[in-house]
Amino acid sequence: MIDELYSTRILTLAANLPHSGRLPAPEGTGERVAKLCGSKAVVDVTLDAEGRIATFAQDVKACALGQAAAGVLGEAVIGATANELSAARDAMLAMLKSGGEGPEGRFEGLRALKQVADYPARHASTMVAIEATLDAVREALERKAPDTRTRLAG
Repeated sequence: MIDELYSTRILTLAANLPHSGRLPAPEGTGERVAKLCGSKAVVDVTLDAEGRIATFAQDVKACALGQAAAGVLGEAVIGATANELSAARDAMLAMLKSGGEGPEGRFEGLRALKQVADYPARHASTMVAIEATLDAVREALERKAPDTRTRLAG
């Protein structure tokens, strides 16, 4: 069963991490750590005028499953919106926890990790990259949001 979990496809994805490293001037940064195993992802993003990911970098120190998920994410993330990332995260959680089919569209490649559902201790490491990316995008969107606060006269 463990051979199924660490298939050739998973190991290939884990070995080829697109957009590895950090951005020199990110608009948003997200960091997630899987407490059980210590897998960690730090993600930097910049967004275009429509709020889509324009540039992306990831520094991932994780097991093969976390690295594989980050590999799929890195292949598909440029041009993604916060809504697409949220939908992919939700579909990924449903796939791991309740028998869902997994993400569709640009993040459909995450379905390669469907067999992780049978290993609850591995769920968190599989999710660190997408969660960190979503955090980074949210931070970037907050920074880009116009300041609507009013100033009180003193």
